[in-house]
Amino acid sequence: MVTCYFRHLQEIFKKAGTDVTSEDKREIDRIIHSLVGVEYKNCSAAWKEAKKKIAENEADFIFKLKDAWNKRK
Repeated sequence: MVTCYFRHLQEIFKKAGTDVTSEDKREIDRIIHSLVGVEYKNCSAAWKEAKKKIAENEADFIFKLKDAWNKRK
């Protein structure tokens, strides 16, 4: 599974310390959908909202992504 927007978020993933493997993609995708408030599997809407949130406050988005990623374990 390759999500439509992951290639655009490589730098964000790196800053958040998330190593995206093929096994982790679905879980990270679910986390991002949750962070941006979009129903899971609505890829284009999630990317649109993620871009907005990153533009508004990239550090906050990275913090929330990292926090959600670390709490999942």
